[in-house]
Amino acid sequence: MNILSIKQLTKRYGAITAVNQLNLKVEKGNIYGLLGPNGSGKTTTLGIVLGITNKDSGEYTWFEGKYGQNARRKVGALLETPNFYPYLNADQNLDLIAHIKKVNYPNFDEILELVNLKHRRKAAFRAYSLGMRQRLAIAGALVGDPEVLIFDEPTNGLDPQGIAEVRGIIQRIAESGKTILMASHILDEVEKVCSHVAIIKNGKLLAQGTIGQIINNDKIVEVASDNLENLTHLLQSIHGINSIDKENNRLILSVDADFSSAKLNYQAFQAGIQLSHLVVKTKSLEAEFLEITKS
Repeated sequence: MNILSIKQLTKRYGAITAVNQLNLKVEKGNIYGLLGPNGSGKTTTLGIVLGITNKDSGEYTWFEGKYGQNARRKVGALLETPNFYPYLNADQNLDLIAHIKKVNYPNFDEILELVNLKHRRKAAFRAYSLGMRQRLAIAGALVGDPEVLIFDEPTNGLDPQGIAEVRGIIQRIAESGKTILMASHILDEVEKVCSHVAIIKNGKLLAQGTIGQIINNDKIVEVASDNLENLTHLLQSIHGINSIDKENNRLILSVDADFSSAKLNYQAFQAGIQLSHLVVKTKSLEAEFLEITKS
């Protein structure tokens, strides 16, 4: 089932096209990462599908039209900075959210346990750390048991511990069967959390698919020797090396998935070249992202 379908969505602000004929499909159970640099159109896209921002053209459909005008009630969202009444505690703030959403949710034990705030539920919001505030905002998005959660930069501004906590919460939410759409510019977090990703730049969709589809099977091999010229000449004759770049007195090779680094070391030795550096790396989402988005 397509939880969200976006077709030819476009939004302009004067001469700036924030979203440019965007097409996306998010299927049930996906943890879908909307990935792009700041100003790429991620937040604008989320604002449109949440009914906060008006589109100029195109269309979007929630749940294949199953819930009609009530579809928005099946979606929980956390956009930008969480805002709560500073003098109220977690239960009181969540009570207000439940009232606004018109849902019957008298007991918040389960969601406060999920976001690790049950032990601080009676503390005033003003006493919360940034990480705790973000986790309470996630709890607010969960009020009403929505089928879909939308998070816009959920780890923005957090320290490493806070990032790890939020990441774990998102993964636990996904394990419960909910669909998650997460916008971020932090590639490492998207790679660790998401099952699918769409890469956007200047409002345009550049690539989409599973993480495995976006990241190709090529490996990266770093090599160096005292004579890079001779080494480069040798490498140009070896099958399975797709590209050679130079960086900080090292050669960066993009090679086939089955490329043998041991064989490369032997061939260099046979040619009288002693390698001073040989490191094999799998290609990361970051490397693929930079390749896809470069001008």
